[in-house]
Amino acid sequence: MVGNSGSGKTTLARRLATLLDVPYIELDAIYHQANWTPLADDEFLHHVNQATAGSGWVTDGNYRVVQPLIWSRADLVVYFDLPRWLTTLRVTRRTLRRSATREVLWNGNREPVANFTRWDPERNVIRWSWVKHHENSTRYRAAAARRDPGDPAFFRIGNRKDVEVLLTSANPANREHPGFH
Repeated sequence: MVGNSGSGKTTLARRLATLLDVPYIELDAIYHQANWTPLADDEFLHHVNQATAGSGWVTDGNYRVVQPLIWSRADLVVYFDLPRWLTTLRVTRRTLRRSATREVLWNGNREPVANFTRWDPERNVIRWSWVKHHENSTRYRAAAARRDPGDPAFFRIGNRKDVEVLLTSANPANREHPGFH
């Protein structure tokens, strides 16, 4: 699952992993260590390599450093291509909820209330979502359009109906989508 922050990647990835009865791998949980310390690229690659070595898994995240590894092992890349206003609304609601409840994310990290006052997208997930929207949309549309032999299939999520189509086709009782076997 790839796409903009606030698009629904994690929610759908968890649902799909449960439906397929395979591990769910959250790249943010691997990358963001305690106190939001990023994992070095070589360590990140090592951990993702181990996590995706099995025959089946679902992962989500937009990390360029591990994308070639993940995509070389994937049957299907699901990319979210939702309107900017919607992803901004969703990431804002999510950040408000997480900040208000002091929800623990991964490795003891919590979203800081300061997310609402920082202008730097590297330190404000709402701003990050806004700034990266066009780049992510362009990047994944281009990847889907230029598929080379051996590349995984791509499935675009543009609305809720697309989510239901994916979940229906992924259901083990109904394997119609070419990305599943």
